[in-house]
Amino acid sequence: MGTTEGTASEVTQPGAVRIRRALLTVSDKRGLVDFARGLTELGVEIVSTGGTARELAEAGIESRAIDDYTGFPEMLDGRVKTLNPRIYAGLLAVRSKPEHVSTLEEQEIEPIDLVCVNLYPFERIAGRRGIPTEEVVENIDIGGPTLIRAAAKNHPFAAVVVTPESYDAVLEELRMGDGLLSEQTREALAMDAFAYTARYDAAIARWFSEREDDFPATYPRVYEKVLDLPYGENPHQRAAYYALANARTHLLSMVSKLHGKELSFNNLLDLDAARRVVDEFEIPAAVIVKHNNPCGCAVGGSALEAFERALATDPVSAFGGVYCFNRAIGRDVAEKLHEVFVEVVMAKGYEDGALEVLQQKENIRILHDAERRKEPVQDRDGRRVRGGLLVQDRDEDIELRDEMRVVTERQPTEAEWGEMLFAWKVCKHVRSNAIVIAKELGTAGIGAGQMSRVDSVRLAVDKALVPLSGAALASDAFFPFADGPQLALDAGVTAIIQPGGSRRDEEVIDACNAAGAAMVFAARRHFRH
Repeated sequence: MGTTEGTASEVTQPGAVRIRRALLTVSDKRGLVDFARGLTELGVEIVSTGGTARELAEAGIESRAIDDYTGFPEMLDGRVKTLNPRIYAGLLAVRSKPEHVSTLEEQEIEPIDLVCVNLYPFERIAGRRGIPTEEVVENIDIGGPTLIRAAAKNHPFAAVVVTPESYDAVLEELRMGDGLLSEQTREALAMDAFAYTARYDAAIARWFSEREDDFPATYPRVYEKVLDLPYGENPHQRAAYYALANARTHLLSMVSKLHGKELSFNNLLDLDAARRVVDEFEIPAAVIVKHNNPCGCAVGGSALEAFERALATDPVSAFGGVYCFNRAIGRDVAEKLHEVFVEVVMAKGYEDGALEVLQQKENIRILHDAERRKEPVQDRDGRRVRGGLLVQDRDEDIELRDEMRVVTERQPTEAEWGEMLFAWKVCKHVRSNAIVIAKELGTAGIGAGQMSRVDSVRLAVDKALVPLSGAALASDAFFPFADGPQLALDAGVTAIIQPGGSRRDEEVIDACNAAGAAMVFAARRHFRH
């Protein structure tokens, strides 16, 4: 490989580029002064634009004004400053082509070897409440992305730096290499640069699409890696966790791991399911999730009461589960948790002595959830399918009681209403076909993921460890036949909530009337496939 010396007068081959001239124009000034000073000490000429030049001048660092390089003034309140053919010829010239080199010489254009650019803070401005549209639009950078793309495209002969986090590594390589930057490093920087502009453009497109169309023709989203995972659903599958770029919240935002092994792919799936369940409740709640389904959930006067009743639902299935609380937990809960095999525990905090007890087990993953922000209502759910993405509104709210309709001769008692509404909240988080039987505001039996609804009822009844006399049942969708409700009624269930809508609704209602049970039709179904 040859060495590109950065002059217009000689034809060179791709290789290690000698950095002689750098264009710096940044909105994020973090680390700028130190980076520029390091370049200056290496003999690099710095060309800069308005705000960047002022920042450097205040630090005593000389730079060449952009209009001196281009022979053209900045104008239109800074909207036009780097959009100039001299800059892009200096960046895009393929220096291994004699005709490109000759053009630079004929036009007296000086090559640019390094571009350091970051963009107007569009995402930050657009994310604020009450910001005028004009201000958001003014923060759409034009020249910056063009500079970045030009330098990244021509990375065999130029370098591009887009984040302050890269400054130290670039300077260190230049110092160690006597002003040379390797081809491998330039290619890695180019990859970062294209990802950076992709995120930026996606944020702008997303902002416009959310203003104009609920489901736009294109669905631009960019995700950033948060965590490498030890493996995927199975040990032979590689995996990582990505979060939506600039998301207000995500699964691990404001979450601290206090103890235990690395989080796995399956841990995160179950953790997401568990958090969504406990977030349904204002009073103390606990849920145990296994294989992405709740196997026990309850509310109570305290975190301990909620936990004990959730565990009592199905202690066998709870073995190795993810345990989630919507409250801080104390030593009393920790001691109960210590008696069972727990993969992950997440709580809003840990009171005195709780961590001391939990940390006695080496592998238990202990998470502290300090997130107080709610998931934005406009965020949607996505499901990856072959070559595509299914996108839908989130199944967010449970309908209010006054939106529901009693369809039986007998009205539910207030206690039965409480049981049904509790079961209904849990039911929407259970894989379809979903059946949840509740008693005393805790799950008594859960039937999940069966192809036949009657089998889900049978499973829920069979798994119940307490008498079901006076219990309530929730079904995430209508009963196609009366056989499912009849199984529950025969087991002692006295109140049923379901969406209705079957051609045989009257048969189902008649079965409840014959048993003296109450039935409520909710306003909508809550499938979770």
